[in-house]
Amino acid sequence: MKIILTADVTGLGESGDIVEVKDGYARNLLLPRGLAIVATKGAQKQVETIRRTQEARRVRNLEHAHELKQQLQGLGGVTLTAKVSKQGKLFGSITSADIVAAVRKAGGPNLDKRSVDLRGHIKSLGRHVVDVRLHPDVKASVSVQVAAAAN
Repeated sequence: MKIILTADVTGLGESGDIVEVKDGYARNLLLPRGLAIVATKGAQKQVETIRRTQEARRVRNLEHAHELKQQLQGLGGVTLTAKVSKQGKLFGSITSADIVAAVRKAGGPNLDKRSVDLRGHIKSLGRHVVDVRLHPDVKASVSVQVAAAAN
């Protein structure tokens, strides 16, 4: 099925792209969530309008992303506390939502949890480096210190 993406979809394309996907993927996931529309002749004409507005937004977002990167670099490190067992292992793992909350608590910007790249699970105490995708062209690194919570 040919569809036009109305939002960025990881691994598939950006907003305004015309892609070919399996019927079930389009009907059951992309179309109901508003991430895509069926590619018709009228809709394909709208793609140009979508791309022009996207380009204007991208320039503004690029400047904003650089500002957010400066704020994140100004934070230095972020500290998280987590419950640990007597052997020093974490109960569960640190999630991207935990990192977003810790950055906000440390005085940093409000981030989207989907923009945080953990590179696997954080399941141990200590210092970890986490990447944050602020824009397709701008990435920032945040140092996260995971400490044991006082029982």
